[in-house]
Amino acid sequence: MGKLMNMEAQRKDMNFSMRLSFLVGFLMLIIKPYAYYITGSTAILSDAAESAIHVFAVGFAAYSMWLSFKPADKNHMYGHDKVSFFSAGFEGAMIIFAALFILYQAIHKILFGIELESIEEGLFFVAFATAINLALSFYLIKKGKRYQSLILEANGKHILTDCWTSIAVLFALLMVKLTGVLLFDPIIAICAALNILWTGSKLVRQSVGGLMDQTDPKLQKHIVYLLDKEMKQKNLEFHHLRHRRSGNKVFVEFHLLFPKDLKLGRAHEIASEIEHNLQESLNVDSEVVTHLELKQHHDDIHKKYGLPI
Repeated sequence: MGKLMNMEAQRKDMNFSMRLSFLVGFLMLIIKPYAYYITGSTAILSDAAESAIHVFAVGFAAYSMWLSFKPADKNHMYGHDKVSFFSAGFEGAMIIFAALFILYQAIHKILFGIELESIEEGLFFVAFATAINLALSFYLIKKGKRYQSLILEANGKHILTDCWTSIAVLFALLMVKLTGVLLFDPIIAICAALNILWTGSKLVRQSVGGLMDQTDPKLQKHIVYLLDKEMKQKNLEFHHLRHRRSGNKVFVEFHLLFPKDLKLGRAHEIASEIEHNLQESLNVDSEVVTHLELKQHHDDIHKKYGLPI
């Protein structure tokens, strides 16, 4: 009962974090386009474009989070958690699109002329937006790591990338104001676009890795450590350990080897205890499945039926 209440509190906290991100995204859509309007800065345009992409991405991420919390059904027997990887991939693709748009605009300005106005006001608005986004990004990344939520973490990293873009924009405007060299504006925009492109590609790779059930080495090592401790306490052995991360949930399965003189009922109770202990120790939403086997003649039986040893 306590664990269910804890899961409900976790979901409420995660939903609040996503709503907060959405509201801040709309605020950025007011501040940054206005800053571009009064300055005509390509660097600020790049920042505003990324913020516009962010709002669309957060909308999809919010839907993905809602869907990931739906329980398993007859059409999705493993639940809906894997939508998290689609969400991260979508956000990464949107970031890449924003980067290409920024590159186009910056090169166009270099080729056809650069005009800047009201630099001081532009600096103020961009600095204000950056401070808000920086606080939000650290908040979301912290929550994402705490709850093992790829959606929140990807969203936080996107906003952090937005902050780096904003910092680059501030640098560009300051250099223009101090030196009078307008070329700083599109050059910094290009540098920011390349950084955004790199972040977006990492999110897409992470998404593909999740959809392909790529192994998490740190999690695998932790599971092995926990199982080794259980095996020593109960004088048992295990093999064929596998795990996969499905969004906010982790699935673990392995084979337990028991002596042949142990009764099935007792073996099942021990296996259930190990499953319970592992779920509690992992400290994430998880599902653990064990396969009970005899230690004696194990290999001979598997060879007989063509099963992996």
